[in-house]
Amino acid sequence: MYIGVVASAAAGLLAALLLDGGSVENWPGVLGLAAIAAVGERGRINLRGRLDVSISLLPAILAAVLFGPVAAMIVFGASVFGLTIPLAGRIAYLATRALTGAAAAGSAAGVVAVMAGGTGAIIASSAAAVLCAEVLDSAFAGATHRLRGNGSWREAAAELFPVIVASVPLYSPAVALLVLAYREVSPWTLPLFFAPALAAQRWFLMYQEQQRLATDLQGANESLTAANLSFAKGLIATLDARDKYTAGHSAAVAIYARDIAKRMDLSEPQQSLAHLCGLVHDIGKIGLPAGLLEKPGALTLDERREMQKHSEIGERILANVATYSEIASIVRHHHERVDGQGYPDGLGKSEIPVLSRIIAVADAYNAMTSDRPYRDAMPSRVARLRLAQAVENQFDTSVVAAFEAILAGADEDYRLARSDDFALSSPGVEPKAEALPALAYSRG
Repeated sequence: MYIGVVASAAAGLLAALLLDGGSVENWPGVLGLAAIAAVGERGRINLRGRLDVSISLLPAILAAVLFGPVAAMIVFGASVFGLTIPLAGRIAYLATRALTGAAAAGSAAGVVAVMAGGTGAIIASSAAAVLCAEVLDSAFAGATHRLRGNGSWREAAAELFPVIVASVPLYSPAVALLVLAYREVSPWTLPLFFAPALAAQRWFLMYQEQQRLATDLQGANESLTAANLSFAKGLIATLDARDKYTAGHSAAVAIYARDIAKRMDLSEPQQSLAHLCGLVHDIGKIGLPAGLLEKPGALTLDERREMQKHSEIGERILANVATYSEIASIVRHHHERVDGQGYPDGLGKSEIPVLSRIIAVADAYNAMTSDRPYRDAMPSRVARLRLAQAVENQFDTSVVAAFEAILAGADEDYRLARSDDFALSSPGVEPKAEALPALAYSRG
């Protein structure tokens, strides 16, 4: 019904204008403005929700002021060719835009007739055409949204009124200047204006798309991070079924490793990676012989050699996960020593990944301050002294110094990994990256 009414009104008005002698005197100019309107509408920019804007209204209003109602209906209607909408929508859009163009041209002509020409008349007629076009365009848009059930008239008015208020003072002087330039300078001033205007609209559209893609990428990265953490927790839960100590130890080392990385001013991605590597650093223990992890007493030399294989087993497990290749390498080397006497590869300080060096310190400290069946936990001050004594032999001095600075300012619950933050499954608490027990101070 609505489409039939507006389409009939537009067709009837155009016929009446043609019968009354209306015509287009400058077809090249009108067609040029029509093309600009179509291109401008195709590059419309979404400001918020259902509110889109483009520069297509500017050439259309210019046609209304320069060339009269028939030309205005053509240029206003031409913007429909910049849209990809269903046929019914195209008909309604073409009709309402044509009616808006004719009304804008009539407003401009009326002002010129009253003011009898001159620069003042051009300015006033341009303002009248802009105001008329904006009001009618917004009214038709509001009616369309209301008929589609997308909101009430009041909601549409609240959304569109600020657009009218902003557009009239913006478009009016622009249209007036273009009219003056066209008449007093040269018709070729129009492409000199619209070419950069279309380029600017296109640039802003590309900027919006870049921002959208950046937001989508950030969301994807956050989802991947969450998936990585869930996967790591799943691995640790599997290991926990064999060794109850390891899961809690992994959560503690994760926190310490993350905090050390932060203290050393590593990037946030590196801090997160330290956290994740800490969680899975002992996963290779899943592949150790039955009874070895569960043994209540001290290990024999052969058993220690078997235990040392867990870092290589962990690397093999993690290397099978597509996004875990870097994590696999860090896990492999978390028992290397800076003096080259570590395992499995005997790497020197410069060859050991920095996160492996961080995990080694966090791992050793938590192992020393935890109760085990074969020994009691050390006090924090004693474990810190052991770390200091092993710098530049077993541990990297800069890592130990960063950790000591953290522990010096922490409370006893943090030093002994007893707060809720150290629980692997604490609700609302992000697990922190952990490190493995150091070579000289733990079984691992």
